[in-house]
Amino acid sequence: MTNENSKIGGGKFCILIFVFLFGLCSCAVMEYFKPEGRPYEKELYESYNQTELRMSAAGEVLTMIHDPEYELLSQSKSVVASFGQKKKGYKTWFNMVAFDENELTARRKYFFIVDEKSKGFPFMPKRQLRFESKMIMESEVLDEPYANQNARRLAILREVLAKLHKDVDEVGVDNKQLNVCRMLINQMLETILQKLEESPVLASKLSSAAGVGFDHITLGKGSIWMDVDRDIVDVKVRVDSFADRFEDPFSLRE
Repeated sequence: MTNENSKIGGGKFCILIFVFLFGLCSCAVMEYFKPEGRPYEKELYESYNQTELRMSAAGEVLTMIHDPEYELLSQSKSVVASFGQKKKGYKTWFNMVAFDENELTARRKYFFIVDEKSKGFPFMPKRQLRFESKMIMESEVLDEPYANQNARRLAILREVLAKLHKDVDEVGVDNKQLNVCRMLINQMLETILQKLEESPVLASKLSSAAGVGFDHITLGKGSIWMDVDRDIVDVKVRVDSFADRFEDPFSLRE
């Protein structure tokens, strides 16, 4: 009887363990398929996309890029930045716009989002990063007598990074997380610049359909695309699952 009771007790214990594990699995499934909720990635990018260089005024931009329900606002006389987080800090983003100090119209704009728990293959979260910038570049940078076009492209990309630092300095004093984002972007662009400096011919592919591939130090494979149209410099970077969404990571130039 003792052995039989032990078997029965052991069987009940196994059933309890199974029910417990099944419950955990069910919760994981429900959490995985649960809608993320606002603000959605498309909404965040649309704020960036709707800001027009030389056209959008400061007051107009402020209402476009900042949602007080979900985001914090940092601003100076010539720069505004709207910053947000969710997924307990695993998803972070910002929109930032710098203005012409005389005309108060948009001169530079930036969009950044990093998601360390995006939905990949079931129950295996993927990480992804996206950075975009569009700015009016000074003629001093564009018209410098460079050795060749590749050297010019490298200098322009490095100036984009310098502008980013300048603009974050304007508004980052009271926003430590914005400075963390700046560090992530700096690390990424410095990695790209190092690769381009080691193989300058790659710079000629920056404006090609697929851009230039690179390895992010922690997030995996990425691609960068850059185009210079007159005095407008447009930069797009996508890493990991953002880069994997379609064969050509820059074919959807929103």
